[in-house]
Amino acid sequence: MPEQSNDYRVVVFGAGGVGKSSLVLRFVKGTFRDTYIPTIEDTYRQVISCDKSVCTLQITDTTGSHQFPAMQRLSISKGHAFILVFSVTSKQSLEELGPIYKLIVQIKGSVEDIPVMLVGNKCDETQREVDTREAQAVAQEWKCAFMETSAKMNYNVKELFQELLTLETRRNMSLSVDGKRSGKQKRTDRIKGKCVLM
Repeated sequence: MPEQSNDYRVVVFGAGGVGKSSLVLRFVKGTFRDTYIPTIEDTYRQVISCDKSVCTLQITDTTGSHQFPAMQRLSISKGHAFILVFSVTSKQSLEELGPIYKLIVQIKGSVEDIPVMLVGNKCDETQREVDTREAQAVAQEWKCAFMETSAKMNYNVKELFQELLTLETRRNMSLSVDGKRSGKQKRTDRIKGKCVLM
């Protein structure tokens, strides 16, 4: 169990080229780059509201390759929440998340109290290989939330991170430091149960 601190650690997993870094950079810096630069591991920090005070949202952007299993295991053991990213243009990228999800369950023991988001990125692309319903079925099976995003078009990026924080039941967190809910979408349907399909 990760120790309580002022850091809230979110780990982003997914195959190479699905847009993990693009999602994180779009969220943290508001930028998007068209060129693909493989990541080994990067960490970004953002100040957020947490239990009526401030804490640091620490986002670890992991490698898309499987060359670093020890780093993967360490990231999981230290993580508080997980974003599993695939590209809607690649069925294989969704399938590659299966072993990572199983590893999270193996290391954490259960994902019942751990925020996990399955994210279909590149939803602006027309050449889809993964249907929304297919991804929703995987999310249901894994008992996690699901959302489609586009880092390129800045679609659902901020909402993704806000939703992830909303799934955290042990602490009350928000992206806005003043405690007000941020984002344009107001959620009247509070999360019930463990899985939300969007």
